Amino acid sequence: MKASKSILIKALFSVMSAGSLVALSACGQPSVDNTTAPETAATPANVPTAVPPIAQTPTTPTASKNLAQLAQSASTQGSFTTLSKALLAADLTKQMVEQGPYTVFAPTDAAFAALPKGTVDNLLKPENKQQLVKLLGYHAIPGQVTSSQLTSGQVKTVEGSPVTLKVNSTTSTVTVNGAKVIQADIPASNGVVHVVDKVILPPNFPASLGSN
Repeated sequence: MKASKSILIKALFSVMSAGSLVALSACGQPSVDNTTAPETAATPANVPTAVPPIAQTPTTPTASKNLAQLAQSASTQGSFTTLSKALLAADLTKQMVEQGPYTVFAPTDAAFAALPKGTVDNLLKPENKQQLVKLLGYHAIPGQVTSSQLTSGQVKTVEGSPVTLKVNSTTSTVTVNGAKVIQADIPASNGVVHVVDKVILPPNFPASLGSN
């Protein structure tokens, strides 16, 4: 879990850049198919392999910032306050300057607020730190993958379990386990961030965390 924790920190913090919105960062590999997950699926014949950039963010001036710097800036923007608090509670801030590249799917404050009542508060408690690290790791994948390079299929996350990507060029949409990418391609020197409208829950995530 220590290895996953390190990777997770790098990805989640570098990605959140100093712009009006922060997106999770992905750098490195030309496509999701290059990830280590053996279960990576080929793109179905009826689904295009790529979509036009979604609400693409200019690559300057954030491209020179690493994920850690982006995360620190993001915490002052308002839309990612909860994510920033979660990273601090998971003790991931110290590692956010480590090299990537990583692709991060960053939930907004509204996405966290949509979780069952009490979930966020419970996740931030010290006794639930392992579950929080697991949750954050499930929002990052190794390698830098822009929206135009994403393909439909399963990709292994830093947490260890795969997420399912669905790419539709007809509607110009990308979803990750049903969470929609609402702003794509926020760059960092060690990754790229894609903002999503829902929190992505890992398999067998305890429902008890949603009750007080």
